Amino acid sequence: MEHPIYKANYLKWQALPDKKNAEQWIEDAFQWLFCIGQEFSDYDYFLEKEKLLWERFLELLLHSDLDKIKCIQVIDNLKSNVVLLHDKLEDDLKAIFEFDPAAKSRNEVLISYPGFFAISVYRLANFLWKSEIPVLPRLFSEYVHGKTGIDIHPGATIGERFFIDHGTGIVVGETAIIGDDVKIYQGVTLGALIVRKEEASVKRHPTIGNQVTIYANATILGGQTLIGNGSIIGGNVWITNSIPANSLVYHKSEVTIKSKNPFPEPLNFVI
Repeated sequence: MEHPIYKANYLKWQALPDKKNAEQWIEDAFQWLFCIGQEFSDYDYFLEKEKLLWERFLELLLHSDLDKIKCIQVIDNLKSNVVLLHDKLEDDLKAIFEFDPAAKSRNEVLISYPGFFAISVYRLANFLWKSEIPVLPRLFSEYVHGKTGIDIHPGATIGERFFIDHGTGIVVGETAIIGDDVKIYQGVTLGALIVRKEEASVKRHPTIGNQVTIYANATILGGQTLIGNGSIIGGNVWITNSIPANSLVYHKSEVTIKSKNPFPEPLNFVI
């Protein structure tokens, strides 16, 4: 007699892609897309790697509860768009290099910046999300989340030349819209103001216009919240209403500095 836990779960797991295989595929696809490694000096190696990637990707799709015809259509569509995807990511990479004074070279950004890795995987996951592929886009985005601390939902809409600096703690919700030439620093949240399951199909996350800069730990909430083009959002602000174009929003705090001389020395004791 079958164990009830096995009976309840085994068949459900058959319609899910393997998590470890999905994570390894992302790493290999990133290396192939930018020819990272000495092996790629051999063009035959590049072609062989490409062939292997598509074969493994087909396996992931087939385990996503999709029929083979749909899987092949998705792969063909991705193949026809992979050069466009690469060009868009090169623009993202260039934006990071140009805006970050700490970046010393393109290759430094490519292999060591978590923000660029997160953007790269997001753009691929977003393509799959729009192709209505179940589970796999979230597997990709959550792998990046665990690796970099950057949580971008694959359903978010992000424009050209996106720049994430540092990145740890960034959260971008499913229905967020981000325009072109936007810069976001660590700890930024683009989230929902009210979360109800019955409103899952409603726009719950903010819209960020073009050429907006959002500094560390700013929180912007709500589906009707619009940050106008060219605005600068300072660190630690909390925004739930729309902001006009070319605005400067900042949190004002008071810092008090006093001399410690009048204070007695702290007691030094051991319990």
